[in-house]
Formats: sequence, structure tokens, C-alpha cells
Amino acid sequence: MIQLLHGDCLTLMKEVEPGSVDLVLCDPPYSSGGTHAGDRKANTTAKYTDRDFDGAARLPAFSGDNMDQRSFTAFMRWVCSELRQKTREGGILEIFVDWRNLPAMTDAVQMAGWVWRGVIVWDKGTSRNQPGRFRNDCEYVVWCSNGDLPIDWKAAKGIKAMPGVYHVPMVNPKQRFHQTEKPVELLERLLAICPPGGTVLDAFMGSGSTGVAAVRTGRSFIGMELSDQYFEIASSRIREENERALEDF
Repeated sequence: MIQLLHGDCLTLMKEVEPGSVDLVLCDPPYSSGGTHAGDRKANTTAKYTDRDFDGAARLPAFSGDNMDQRSFTAFMRWVCSELRQKTREGGILEIFVDWRNLPAMTDAVQMAGWVWRGVIVWDKGTSRNQPGRFRNDCEYVVWCSNGDLPIDWKAAKGIKAMPGVYHVPMVNPKQRFHQTEKPVELLERLLAICPPGGTVLDAFMGSGSTGVAAVRTGRSFIGMELSDQYFEIASSRIREENERALEDF
């Protein structure tokens, strides 16, 4: 089952049955960039791409990326609270963020009632060169559960824990469908915690990479996107991936 919804996620979530989602995997706007509050006010093309060297500068800018940290925390608390109502007991939340707003995100998920379980590290293997400074190679995934997450040790015999660090190269900017696109390979690996055939919800669908990963791994997908342009891109990508999956079935 694939359900793609166009509009504001806080409104669209009314269309999702409470308790019907197994995993929420989201990549919301980070409201980040730079090291000072004023840097957040630039548009995403200026913050995340380079017109001379970065092919992603050709892609549409996206909204919702200019909040200060207090507003970001409040907004994510609101969104994560609504997401929790749609997630079954014991379901999982995985939500991307960068180092600047990592503390805000961990506050927001806990205020929304999720049980914060830890932070997954995505090692991109690259960063902007800042001579004489430590590299910012990584982005992060805050992961949580909706209530208890007991382990059945008898049933889990022989099953290994999933990695806490993923070394997956970022998508080449010239091959991206979105300015801040995440690799499908990484998303597929993050979906491993979702039961086979389960339902994945992405409230910030962007260009649809999570939907592509869900189709490839045989899971149902609910995607939401505000941008007209990115909704069309996501719909096309997910539809094509689903057609390929049906042909291979």
C-alpha cells in the first residue's frame, strides 16, 4: 500500500488511522546552516549548495528551514506528538538532524512523549573543508519508541544488534533529486527495525527517497510533502520504483 499526501503534515495526519504506523522515518528541515542565528535566515540554496561546485544548486529551495532553536523545538514537539498518535504501541521513530539542532531534537521527542533510545550516526565521509578544524562529517538520527520496547531474549537468540554508525556516502549533488537528499541505501538499512511488510510514515517526504526504500524492502508507505515541485518528483520516483517491483514480482 502506498499513500502519498500533498500539503502540510500537521493537517494531513488527520487522514492517518491512529496506531496504524509501525515506523516513522523523517528528514525534516534542520533550520540550520552556519554558526550564528542570522545564518539560519538564508534560503536553502545558499546554505546547503554551491552554485560553482555543487550540482544540487539547480534544485528547488524548500521552506520551513529558517526557525530559531526555540521555534524549531516547539515545532518538532508538535509534529512528533501528532506522529506518536499515529504509531502503534512499541512502534519506532527515526528522525534526522544535524549537530547544531541535535539537543533541540532530543528535547522535542521527549516532550512529545516518545521514549528516547539513542542517536544513530550517519558518517557521510565528507564535509566542507575548514583547515585547522575538526571535520563535521556526520549527521544524526534520533531514535525513539512509542512506549516500552521489550526484548524477547528467547526469540532473539542469534539475532545481532543493528549498527549504531553507518558509513554510507552521500548522494552525489549532480545526481540528486533534492538539495539535502539522503541515500536510499542508508534509508533501507534504517528500515530494518520495521517489521517485514510493516507501514512506514514520512511526514517530510521531500523527493521520496524513504518511499523508494520502503518499496524496495516490501513495506507499505505513507508520505507527506508540502512543496508542489518536490511532491511531483517524489510521486514520480515512488511510482516508477513500485512499477519495477511489480514487474519483478
